[in-house]
Amino acid sequence: MVSTPPRPPAGDWPGDLDPAWSRTVESPDAEGTLRRWHLLDTHAARPPAEVAALPTLLCVHGNPTWSYLWRRLLATCPEGWRVIAPDQLGMGFSEPAAGDLDSPRRMAQRVEDLTRLTGTLGLSGPVVAVGHDWGGPVVSGWATRHRELLRGLVLANTALHQDPAVTFSGLIRLARTPALLETVCVRTPTFVHGAAALSRPPLPRAVRAGLLRPYRSPADRGRIGQFVADVPLERDHPTRAELDRVAEAVRELDVPALLLRGPRDPVFTEAHLRDLMARLPQADVHRWEGASHLVTEDRPEYAGTVWAWVAERVDREPAPRRAQPPGPEGVAAADAEPGAAAADGSPRPPWWRQSARADDPATAVVEVASGRTISFAELEADVTAVARGLLSLGVRPGQRVATLVPPGIDLTVLVYACWRIGAVIVVADAGLGLRPLARALRGAGPDVVVGIPAALAATRAMRVPGRRVVAGELAPRLRRALRVEQDLAGLRAAGRRSDADLEAVRRSALDAHGDADCAVLFTSGATGPSKGVVYRLSQLAAQLEVLRETMGFGEHDRFVAAFAPFALYGPALGVPASVPDMDVTAPGTLTAATLADAVSRLGATVVFASPAALASVVRTADELTPGQRQALAGVRRLMSAGAPVPVSLLRRLTGLVPAAELHTPYGMTEALPLTDITLTELEEVGTGDGVCVGRPRPGVELRVRPLPRTPGEPDGDPVTTPGTTGELEVTAAHVKDRYDRLWATQHAATPEPRWHRTGDVGHLDADGRVWVEGRRVHVVHTADGPVTPVGIEQRVETLDAVRQACVAGVGPAGTQQVVVVVVPEEGTPRTPPAPPELAAAVRELAGVPVAAVLCVPALPVDIRHQSKIDRTAVSRWAATVLAGGRAGALVPRRPRLRLRGRRR
Repeated sequence: MVSTPPRPPAGDWPGDLDPAWSRTVESPDAEGTLRRWHLLDTHAARPPAEVAALPTLLCVHGNPTWSYLWRRLLATCPEGWRVIAPDQLGMGFSEPAAGDLDSPRRMAQRVEDLTRLTGTLGLSGPVVAVGHDWGGPVVSGWATRHRELLRGLVLANTALHQDPAVTFSGLIRLARTPALLETVCVRTPTFVHGAAALSRPPLPRAVRAGLLRPYRSPADRGRIGQFVADVPLERDHPTRAELDRVAEAVRELDVPALLLRGPRDPVFTEAHLRDLMARLPQADVHRWEGASHLVTEDRPEYAGTVWAWVAERVDREPAPRRAQPPGPEGVAAADAEPGAAAADGSPRPPWWRQSARADDPATAVVEVASGRTISFAELEADVTAVARGLLSLGVRPGQRVATLVPPGIDLTVLVYACWRIGAVIVVADAGLGLRPLARALRGAGPDVVVGIPAALAATRAMRVPGRRVVAGELAPRLRRALRVEQDLAGLRAAGRRSDADLEAVRRSALDAHGDADCAVLFTSGATGPSKGVVYRLSQLAAQLEVLRETMGFGEHDRFVAAFAPFALYGPALGVPASVPDMDVTAPGTLTAATLADAVSRLGATVVFASPAALASVVRTADELTPGQRQALAGVRRLMSAGAPVPVSLLRRLTGLVPAAELHTPYGMTEALPLTDITLTELEEVGTGDGVCVGRPRPGVELRVRPLPRTPGEPDGDPVTTPGTTGELEVTAAHVKDRYDRLWATQHAATPEPRWHRTGDVGHLDADGRVWVEGRRVHVVHTADGPVTPVGIEQRVETLDAVRQACVAGVGPAGTQQVVVVVVPEEGTPRTPPAPPELAAAVRELAGVPVAAVLCVPALPVDIRHQSKIDRTAVSRWAATVLAGGRAGALVPRRPRLRLRGRRR
């Protein structure tokens, strides 16, 4: 081996690349010819013998990039680790090897090239192989040959298998045509520029220049064309056999793996990611919404993610799966009630109460809109038939089924049928909006999509994967156009002809603890892209027990839920359930009359609805008939959650449900409920800095991680000291298992095993009650320290002239200014700035210096609850207004998919 001193290649050098990392090494290529390689090496200045045994990240770029792609991994390399990033032969600043456009250098040769290079370098320590694009197959091929060294595998926007029957990227196919290959890839820098142009927002000019640096002339770009020519699109392509060998060999790798993805990639698709997940079932996954093919450039934080993953998965033994925290008196929450365990001691499934009523003729579910009802006995028979029908369709345990069906009997049957065979339901609000819904469903990667005709048409346009089953009737021509394979009636019929042992099928998917994934539930997206939240059977069972206790269900209770997920839980809670005649994607469509009709139809005693839905009920109360008022008078408990519930709203509701105890539990998609409080308690507590959400439920532990005074500094150690403001952390048996395909998000949200960082900020009072002061991302970081928004907003909203208020931060973090944006009552101009009298009144009540007071007609809120203010959007708008710009509408219109049940 001959190694020159560390130095950059001749000519200018990218400013964000440390020239001390640059070195050249002479090593034989696959044919045995000595070639000069260029590589980046964090230990370039050290004698080879001293560093050969260091744990190493071996990073291989693809086409048309070079080792520059990995500069952030080198810059953040921790003590005790080494990063080596070679330029593949003929790429970057490495010497070309044999090959031309007619006979390009093949993947097998490149794997052998890399093998001989690492041999020359004498690598003998643990190696984590890292690859992007075509570097993924090359480094994976190296990994399968060096299992004695391999300790991990990281792949970013790549693929190991391409089905010849499925059309590959049009961009690559076009570039690979004989008429364009040389022009696009070699004679001009079109291919290089095109790769960088995929990023949104556009990459900085310096980064684009850095990517282009080795490829300025046609002579430098010859191997770019060879790489494209070597993409094995045909069955008989010379590289097909090697790619297939590597794709099968990685199945045998038993090391940790991390798959990183930018979903906007037009070359490597979600199908390629799912294929990698199937070949590496142990892999962690992180998808960065909005990122494209060059995910390492679009999301610079990827380097921190990789090193955090290495520390978690490679540097130490993986932590055991989280044990359930103890419930009341040391009993696991899922087993807190007698009968929650099966006779053989194994955990009962979450739906055991529904199954226990398999012969009960009592009503289980009522559809107010259609007039349909189903008994517990009929429900059990229908669930069994549909479950067997799903099996006959080919659905297997662990596969994902997206449910785009209105709340009611069909959805209830479908969900319980999926659970009976170990399938995982995917639930995303249609009200998220078409684009967010598309992102959510594509990210979840369902194997089957079951939906009403409008939903199936929308998912086809959204390019959501999965086989299609229609819930309802569809003309044969449309069935063919939407590629519908079956309908619910057909599943029922097929299931009735089957005698499959559902319990045996379900148990085949359970792990050693009798557990398995059962649901992916998407968050509302109120503070960023909607996230998939994975629940396992044990967590769902624990949640149902906590819900049942919080709601106080007794033997004779009946349940109306104006919130789709809770309506599904009715049978599993052992109580009859109904959804009012409303559009569940629009809480404001619930009226007092439709709620009363649902209560009357079922004889309901317990009601759950979001704050926005209840606000609509109060607004329309004058429309109630005497009979409807009498029906509401039979409600003994009313619950509302999902967003802060104003005490004024609860007080007005007491006139509609005079016999009801009003509760406002606190929680989130990741864990609900966590705390609970009644209107009576709220009246006793009075006002404070934030919203009082009560005391933790039995089995729930909650603590506060103090906020730093200066942004960027670490949070304080968690405490339970009264009056300390910080991020709320929680542990309980019913906290979610993980975020779906968001490893970095899950890692950040889990400060230690069993604990979840909620993203909410607040404090505990001297009596152990929890006060929520807002979201972490909405804290205003002023020069005097962090300012939380909710307390200020509550004080401002006591003004008669203010209907709603929002606190926003404007300016750089650490010197932000507090701006209050209000929705005035009628009679006050609703355009910024606020009238002087109103601005003065706001400043007097705020309690902190206020830089500006602005007026708007309405504030942007989340779609699911129509209650959570998007303070980030308000901050952007306020900054534009105060800078003299044209801000435009603060509340944009968002198209959404409507799901409504069948009407009479």
